[in-house]
Amino acid sequence: MKGKSAVERLSEMETTKNENNNAKTIKNDKPTKPITKTQVMGRNRGAVLRLQQDYINLNKDPVPYIRAEPLPWNILEWHYVINGPENSPYYGGMFHGSLVFTQQYPFKPPSIYMRTPNGRFQTNRRLCLSISDYHPDEWNPAWSVSSILTGLLSFMLEESSALGTMVTSRREKLQFAYDSLQYNLKDHNFTTLFPDLCKEIKQRLAERESNEAKLKAVAASNTTNTDETTEDVVNGIRNRSSAGNIDDNGGFPHIILIICFCLGALIFHHAYNLEQLN
Repeated sequence: MKGKSAVERLSEMETTKNENNNAKTIKNDKPTKPITKTQVMGRNRGAVLRLQQDYINLNKDPVPYIRAEPLPWNILEWHYVINGPENSPYYGGMFHGSLVFTQQYPFKPPSIYMRTPNGRFQTNRRLCLSISDYHPDEWNPAWSVSSILTGLLSFMLEESSALGTMVTSRREKLQFAYDSLQYNLKDHNFTTLFPDLCKEIKQRLAERESNEAKLKAVAASNTTNTDETTEDVVNGIRNRSSAGNIDDNGGFPHIILIICFCLGALIFHHAYNLEQLN
């Protein structure tokens, strides 16, 4: 993303909040102590510090096919976008979802949601995965946001079932991928956090519309040409079978001449055989 990162924006918001609190205290003429970072974070301190580090690591070593950004006003909620991998039924699609972390992260896993219809996960409901809050007993605090996103993509490409999954055909998944671009443009968080992807989507939609218009024009042209060709064939048959279809010398059509020649040859051959027998 262009401009400041989500972590930088979050730090600025915290600084502004501190300054406002200090201003209010000074106005009341009460003795104050500097507000520490620990006081600002409160119970979220550990989770915020860990998520900030996860964000830095994710930018240094991105997860293939996935983008992720925290909300500027709430680092405990992240939004991700999965680009459908090649050779998968999701190819060409962009699938938006969210991760909602608790104040106990990294000691407790996040809730995982899918927002864009995709044919694999049900939308707007918690997904039951080993990396989600459905299975806190299987969670490993060493896992990071990158680990969560990697596991999510891996499970998306599988066929195994779990709570929150669904069964659809490959054709249906391809249709969901096709429709996903337009769908994402209606989501406020998607357009806010991923403006570059929105620009890419609009370009792809414009190209798609142009290509589809060309295909329709070609199809219409082919239909017209087919009709003309069929009419030419019919007219040709009619012309060849008409009484006026004779050669330039006023004789019979060529096919009749050929038939006559063949009959004459047969008669001659038969007569020759009879002569040899006698």
